[in-house]
Amino acid sequence: MPNSLPTPAFDDPAHHLRLYQGDCLEILAALPASSVDLVFADPPYFLSNGGITCHAGKMVSVHKGDWDKLPGPEVGPVRARFDKVHEFNTAWLAAAQRVLKPNGSIWVSGTAHVIHSVGFAMQQLGFKLLNDISWVKPNPPPNLSCRYFTHATETIIWAAKDKKSRHTFHYKLMKETNRGKQMKSVWEIRPPEQWEKRFGKHPTQKPVALLERILLASTNIGDLVLDPFAGSGTTALAAMLTKRAFRGIEIDPKWVRVSSQRIKEFSGGELRLSRPNLPNQYSFLTAGAD
Repeated sequence: MPNSLPTPAFDDPAHHLRLYQGDCLEILAALPASSVDLVFADPPYFLSNGGITCHAGKMVSVHKGDWDKLPGPEVGPVRARFDKVHEFNTAWLAAAQRVLKPNGSIWVSGTAHVIHSVGFAMQQLGFKLLNDISWVKPNPPPNLSCRYFTHATETIIWAAKDKKSRHTFHYKLMKETNRGKQMKSVWEIRPPEQWEKRFGKHPTQKPVALLERILLASTNIGDLVLDPFAGSGTTALAAMLTKRAFRGIEIDPKWVRVSSQRIKEFSGGELRLSRPNLPNQYSFLTAGAD
């Protein structure tokens, strides 16, 4: 018997959006089996243990938050640290697989620091790998060490629940939005725009346009979308825009507050005002919730 779900930290019944604060493994265990149509996940990269990054043209220490720290000492055998990361990825992926419907699918985003572990864990758990998307960032931060190529892409793995799954894919819609040509697995999408960062920018925030494409490609109106690492609520906004139901889990109370603020702003009925560049073919998305 699954544990009972906690009281949502945020609930928007009109748009079928619900956000829980807590550990994703505990809350995933409380969700009914085979109840979710699609999972999108952007799990921790575990870079906040002595890693470095480029910010404002300077090399700085990475500190995304406590949620991005690997438990235990910051130094130690590389193999032992990798085993911890892989154990975590295997655990949450198995929990997500349990709640997916038989024909459900999952998208997982990550950099090279974590995505290979995710892909290996998926294969170990029996997911059916469908695509690996290369999300190209037009203006990536420079590589200050000058010892590597500039990191300009992020990988997103798309997989079905298992080998028997008949996953949803709106091929014709993706072709139409790609000017009549088959959409490739290389996507050039700008990082979050200014309006998306109004209440604060999450360290690993994804653009709404990226999540819109994913939901339009692989779900139907009314489907239930789950994000176990909800961050600043981008998946929730994309679900609202595309008329999907949403369940999110976020461990950090700061980002639960930011998500709630963003959802409230969007639910005010001013989606077109917030999204002046929303393509005309998606005008049905701003007609309001059912």
